[in-house]
Amino acid sequence: MKDPYDFNFLTMTAGYNEHELEEALVNNITRFLLELGRGFAFVGRQMELRMPNGKSYFPDLIFYHIRMKCYVVVELKVVDFIPEFVGKLNFYVSAADELLKQADDHPSVGLLICKSHDKTTVEWSFRGIDRPVGVASYHLQEVVERTIAEISQKTKEAAEKMD
Repeated sequence: MKDPYDFNFLTMTAGYNEHELEEALVNNITRFLLELGRGFAFVGRQMELRMPNGKSYFPDLIFYHIRMKCYVVVELKVVDFIPEFVGKLNFYVSAADELLKQADDHPSVGLLICKSHDKTTVEWSFRGIDRPVGVASYHLQEVVERTIAEISQKTKEAAEKMD
């Protein structure tokens, strides 16, 4: 998995939440797939994973990687990495293996994409987990920066017209 992902194709306002990030990525799914890399196919968003006891869970995004022949469960976080995220992602990967994976598929993979992460904290959080799960950060130039630049340019152009 690569790190970081470049989400500069999104136009997010300051203070966006996880749902808004997910919505923006799904609305730009083609660009997001290109950023993920070759072989990814979009399966679903907030796709229901129904447990045998009837309780349902909803991971943010699910992809299928054609070349690796496995499901990829993506959890999005708009905050810095914290160890608690690992347990949730590990559970979703296990659920995908039990509920989605076919006999000819390889084990599912988990990908946690968060605002930033410390390598040591990530390493220690995953110690003892034997399944393929990874953490990556993303870069996003927020629309506030773009808007300030655009307003400055328009103000300059208006001042030049008045002169």
